[in-house]
Amino acid sequence: MRRIGGARLCRIGRNVAWVLLPFFVATATSAASIVPAAAADTAEIHYDITVRINPGARTIEGRSVITAKTSEELTLVLGRRFEVMHGRVDATSLGPSAITGKMRAWRIPGDKQIPRRIEVHWRGELSALDTSLDHPQTLGRNEPASSDAGTFLPDSSGWYPYIAEKLASYHVSIELPGGQRGIVAGRLVEESETDEGYRAHFEFPAPTGGIDLMAGPYKVETSTMRGAGGKTIQLRTYFHPQIADLAPAYLSSVKSYIELYESWIGAYPFTEFSVVSSPTPTGFGMPTLTYLGIEVLRLPFIRSTSLGHEVLHNWWGNGVYPDYAQGNWSEGLTTFMADYAYKERESPEAAREMRRGWLRDFAALSPGQDAPLTTFTSRTHGATQIVGYNKAAMTFLMLRDLLGRETFDHALQAFWREQRFRIASWADLRGAFQTVSKQDLNSFFDQWLTRAGAPVVRIAEAKRTKSDSGYRVNVTLEQAAPEYRLRVPVAIRTGEGEEMRTLDLEHGRQTFTLDVRTLPLEVILDPDLRLFRRLMPDEAPPILRQIMVDRAAVTILLPESGEVRGTAETLAGKLQNRALKLVPATDSLPSAPALVIGLEEQVDAWLARHQLPRRPEIVRGKGSAHAWTVSRSDGMTLAVVSAREAASLAALIRPLPHYGRQSYVIFDGAKAIGRGAWPTRVQAVKLD
Repeated sequence: MRRIGGARLCRIGRNVAWVLLPFFVATATSAASIVPAAAADTAEIHYDITVRINPGARTIEGRSVITAKTSEELTLVLGRRFEVMHGRVDATSLGPSAITGKMRAWRIPGDKQIPRRIEVHWRGELSALDTSLDHPQTLGRNEPASSDAGTFLPDSSGWYPYIAEKLASYHVSIELPGGQRGIVAGRLVEESETDEGYRAHFEFPAPTGGIDLMAGPYKVETSTMRGAGGKTIQLRTYFHPQIADLAPAYLSSVKSYIELYESWIGAYPFTEFSVVSSPTPTGFGMPTLTYLGIEVLRLPFIRSTSLGHEVLHNWWGNGVYPDYAQGNWSEGLTTFMADYAYKERESPEAAREMRRGWLRDFAALSPGQDAPLTTFTSRTHGATQIVGYNKAAMTFLMLRDLLGRETFDHALQAFWREQRFRIASWADLRGAFQTVSKQDLNSFFDQWLTRAGAPVVRIAEAKRTKSDSGYRVNVTLEQAAPEYRLRVPVAIRTGEGEEMRTLDLEHGRQTFTLDVRTLPLEVILDPDLRLFRRLMPDEAPPILRQIMVDRAAVTILLPESGEVRGTAETLAGKLQNRALKLVPATDSLPSAPALVIGLEEQVDAWLARHQLPRRPEIVRGKGSAHAWTVSRSDGMTLAVVSAREAASLAALIRPLPHYGRQSYVIFDGAKAIGRGAWPTRVQAVKLD
């Protein structure tokens, strides 16, 4: 992903090409309808790009005409791997470039004569598409890659000439061999297929951050829906032949999501949305489309989870662009209004379980692993997701609890009206919520956005006494420094049920007096888990993710040598995604969190030697491999991975890293046949 001027160029990528061919078949939709005319007029930079790709030969050739309606100095950038055959700025030759890493750059001096015209012809060779990469490897790769099975040119690869630090509108024309289809974000203006091959022309009139290009042997299915105000929206699937039968269900789901978010936020900002399949395990979203791996699209739950998340990004992230210099708010807001909202619609229990997962994940971070939300830009590892997605989503939940659902929704609608196709910051969001709610929210946003960590809250004391009207409960709450201003939910359990109260905790220690009509039996802190906080040790059972994200964790490999030793080391590397801190299996128990990997007999003997709890009853005798966590008496977490034989251990390499939220997982080969988390204990004090 390339970021320009702090803007999010897109979660997936962009692609550009533009050539007007007389035999294109024009569609009925007007280009101006993709965005308001005012948005199209604001782009200082515009790209007209024509690109020809031969996936079999892995070659690319392109021509780009850049129109700059600004007199300032500019920087033109292109990937270093590409050769410039011809380049001019108005009537002047482009000249030599400076090389920085994988990019080459040209300084374009300022000029009062505008608009300026920059023309570049380039060509080059693309990397081979590697379908053996796993999901994290695919997401971390920014090389332009191609094969007959698929082409992906991420914006961050510099596959086309662009102006650094500038948003831009564009026209892109794609030329491909017959049997291939290509797509970039934007409106499909026209396309054709002749004996000469396939051609398609896309345009994106609003200023946006960058262009990713996707192509493949796609079967295209189309559906039409009416959006807000009667606007026609084209829905498409670009699917590989082996999953073409999934198209109708995906088109129906996209329609439902657009209808949901139009009623919740405002009119869908574009005239189309496409779901595009990838031969690699990708999961990206960009304006007007999402790019998902074939195997991902086959998963039965994707249409009810991830798909809606990507559709919503057309409002948050690709309709309003985050100001990355001040933090990426879009991932948290999208998580809250998609992933979490679907759980709320499912049941209160499902929503609480998601909140519990967020808090458990945060508890898995060791001190210093997180950072303020204002520094979050994109997910790079588990810790950044826990903060940038989960903590941010729960911040929006707490804000909605504070303001009420109606005011919260009206503020989001106002934010959308004011900021669409603009770069907006957390401060702009705060302004919308303050204006609509007529409340001063500075302290709320300041403490949740600018501080790392989370409050630690405990019930220090709770007592009951008789009163004239029934009973009186004195509850003393404590929080660790630095002090937060918190609305702490507390439940008073009586013989007739629970009474919920909200206590305004602003100091390190405060006592609150609560009147209760019937005999109070117990005080429970935040039983519904609606306050973002660091759970106390008894509240947070250990999960596998603690070993994955804790950089102080050590690794103990029980196989001494041979192929099984190599398999164990590979698995440890996948789980921890960093250089391993290996400790010999013969050493005494380390005073640090530890990951232990071995075959069944080795694991059982190691546990017995160190007088640690035996294999849990819930996994014993089941499947071919187990992973589980143990809370040691010294407070350290132990994660154990045990397999029946070498093949069963090797089968865990791909799937096990995806089960970080679990306390235990049972595998039969590569398939998880059982999983779960040890019970969460609420913080409660019985009243005598």
